[in-house]
Amino acid sequence: MMPNRPSSPGIHERYAVLLDIARRLAATRRPKDLYLAIYEQSSRVLETTGFFVSLYDEETDIATVVFLADRGRIDWSPITYRGSDSIVIRERRPILRRLDRLDPSLILLGPKDEEVTRSAIAAPMMRGDHMLGIICAQSYRADAYTEADLELLVAVADQAAVALQNARDAAETERRRREAERLEEIGRALTSSLELSEVLERIVTTTLELVEAESAAVWLLCGERLVEVALSRGPASLEPGTRLTVSDELYERVAERRETVVFPHVRDNELVPEELREYVRAECGVVVPLVSDDQVIGALSVGHLAKRNYSPDDLRILERLATHAGIAVGNARLHERIRVLSLTDPLTGLANRRHLSVYIEREFAAARRGRTLTVLIFDLDRFKEYNDTAGHQAGDDALRAFARILRSETRTMNLTARYGGDEFIAVLTDADARGGLALAERISRAMEADPLLGPAGLRVSVGVATYTPDMNGPEDLIRAADRDLYRRKAEREAPTAAPQP
Repeated sequence: MMPNRPSSPGIHERYAVLLDIARRLAATRRPKDLYLAIYEQSSRVLETTGFFVSLYDEETDIATVVFLADRGRIDWSPITYRGSDSIVIRERRPILRRLDRLDPSLILLGPKDEEVTRSAIAAPMMRGDHMLGIICAQSYRADAYTEADLELLVAVADQAAVALQNARDAAETERRRREAERLEEIGRALTSSLELSEVLERIVTTTLELVEAESAAVWLLCGERLVEVALSRGPASLEPGTRLTVSDELYERVAERRETVVFPHVRDNELVPEELREYVRAECGVVVPLVSDDQVIGALSVGHLAKRNYSPDDLRILERLATHAGIAVGNARLHERIRVLSLTDPLTGLANRRHLSVYIEREFAAARRGRTLTVLIFDLDRFKEYNDTAGHQAGDDALRAFARILRSETRTMNLTARYGGDEFIAVLTDADARGGLALAERISRAMEADPLLGPAGLRVSVGVATYTPDMNGPEDLIRAADRDLYRRKAEREAPTAAPQP
């Protein structure tokens, strides 16, 4: 139970009390502690049989009672109401009321079968033109308050507004500090890996967590206005590998102007490609450009199944996350290009000898466990003569032409490599010698039909070998194919015996 109404303070006592209230409120930072302090300090100079603190959101016109006291009993349960229904909020001025009937502008205390509020004073908490909320003191007595009491409450409300704003600023500073630390931690995590698949997984997982979305996706540019879903997660996600041609306006805003685009209603938005609308399950979403090395490489998108108003903080977090994500994706793609270059023959685009060594070692181990493994070695006949006669550029063109044939005729699950000079290798899994010879025959026919190799008279010799248990390593398999190559060459080049008379 709160004490009875304090005796009315004189002007000097009033100022002393207000200065003390200002000091006490200014030293309070936690919201609950602040609301309780406002109540306790107001009770020093006013009757507060009933008392509440209400905060106001100007954007939504929602007021929320965050502290309520009735005859000393404190209730922290929030009560929401439309702010514009309150004359204090609507007209931004204090009021003094004697209540003979219900007043929709005030929260009235007391059960229906007991006494209810009979008089009240309320004052807005303002910071400049910004309405933070109101504080209200009530009594079960009629004519409990005077104009002097209202002036005191207004003074308390002014001090409370300063303290509330300071508390909010301090909380915002702390929140941003934690957010900065979290994003820095995320940035380190994203850039700690150079494997693109791992980087993409971390990006979408982190995005889902930070903005509590039902979908998150990384889109990468793969052509003029053509984008592909590199990875997507969440119940409203799209299938990875989905390719779309975006509209001119969306491409301009995201890729050229580097804007963050908000979609309040995804399926009804003309910026969303028509072929995508029927598959989209999200109600609303955001697209943020991904930038690497000052180039837009794609976008990060999020989607929510329920309608959501994205706040400036939501967009700021997504944009900062996208900054880290763009750097991480760019680094991973650069690493991938370097890795591919290190494993690829620069002239033909086939695997190089290093790549071949790693691949065949793995497949040889699988062959020991029972998988069929066959190796073909190709040697271009008359290549040295052609290279010396037609020139090195023509020789390079011939090698590239043969590599194209070898790549096109070989299954994608198998490896084709340049072994050195004019020698090439194909590693065939789940294929025996017969399958290898069939591939060699297809390649020979393709060479004859090729517009460069055919007229040049370039042909190919092939050696074939299949794994046997007595082989100790991949080198034995390659040597067996090499021996078969020279055997076949010798048989083809051996002079035909003269007929006997």
